[in-house]
Amino acid sequence: MYLTMFLSSVGFSIVIMSVWPYLQKIDPTADASFLGWIIASYSIGQMVASPLFGLWSNYRPRREPLVVSTAISVAANCLYAYVHVPHSHNKYYMLTARALVGFGAGNVAVVRSYIAGATSLTERTSAMANTSACQAVGFILGPESSVLDQDAEGSVDHVAVVAINFLFFVILFVFAVFETIATPLTMDMYSWTRKEAVFYNGIILSVVGIESVIVFMVVKMLSKRTGERAILHGGLLIVLVGFFILLPWGKKLPNIQWQELKNNSIPRTTSTEMLMPFWSLQAMQLPSNHTVEPVGCPVTQSWCLNTPMIYLAQYISSDILIGLGYPVCNVMSYTLYSKILGPKPQGVYMGWLTASGSGARILGPVFVSQIYTHLGPRWAFSLICGVVVVSLLLLEIVYKRLIAFSVRYGRMQEENC
Repeated sequence: MYLTMFLSSVGFSIVIMSVWPYLQKIDPTADASFLGWIIASYSIGQMVASPLFGLWSNYRPRREPLVVSTAISVAANCLYAYVHVPHSHNKYYMLTARALVGFGAGNVAVVRSYIAGATSLTERTSAMANTSACQAVGFILGPESSVLDQDAEGSVDHVAVVAINFLFFVILFVFAVFETIATPLTMDMYSWTRKEAVFYNGIILSVVGIESVIVFMVVKMLSKRTGERAILHGGLLIVLVGFFILLPWGKKLPNIQWQELKNNSIPRTTSTEMLMPFWSLQAMQLPSNHTVEPVGCPVTQSWCLNTPMIYLAQYISSDILIGLGYPVCNVMSYTLYSKILGPKPQGVYMGWLTASGSGARILGPVFVSQIYTHLGPRWAFSLICGVVVVSLLLLEIVYKRLIAFSVRYGRMQEENC
């Protein structure tokens, strides 16, 4: 089982670094967005296969799913090695090959299941740790054994690498903030109930999702004319404007939720109900078990008493702009990063980028929930705007360094000549 995990990791780490240059070589029509699908196809295949192989191993000897999964992996890697042979649709053959490799890698569930069943409680921690160690060693040794082009000399521009990691962190950070704050913000500002907030924001996010798909299609064509750096710059500016217009500026305050309403209490009133006599409201019959959900901006948030409300038009406009800017920034940062790294082994570097995004998704929700609750939307969105401004300044500083590896060293060779 240790050997199985080791070889699986070696195979993955050798191949993953060569996917992008190999894809460009076999099918010039493939772009960076299709690369994303190829990379994701491995995980999709593994996600589908893991429970299937795990279920199989519950009812049959574990050697059966292990042998079948290994055979699938061998066949899939052979397919991957020869995807350059067909005369057309090569990128789709590669997509299929990577999905099948991932499907074969679903045997990790069987490996861990076997180890769990073959060890006692006292042995299990050590055995699981050894398994993870074998997996890690495979990831380390795999890149060392890969075959690189002899003319791919030169070092990676680490300043550009760090800059893209920071920019990617900011991009994921602000989107995590956007996702986190949507529901509490609309409930506080517009006196929406939980059900209404989920329903209306669900509709808004669905529209934003459709917008993002359209943006992905447009960006592919636009990047060929203007370049990735300019589009990334424009995307960050759009995100900045999207958060800037969320700043409260009017005079009208949100409705205040003074206290929690209890059973049989009068529900929130509309403009029509305000015209009804008080005794008519008292005469309203409510079921004995009826509980009215409190709505409005809670008085426990002191800023609710002096911060102007954010109008619905502001919120919807912000959603549209952020939904436009985020996918642009996301795609361009990945594309620039892969081009900066060039044909060098990218496994560790891509790990850094993924870690940056994960860190942003951890810190973003924590940051905005604390700042919004204690200081309100004015402080929360002002700080976000400040973060985006810093990222724009950084982009300006390193703008000339964000070029493809081949272009960078091609220019240096020309200058030397």
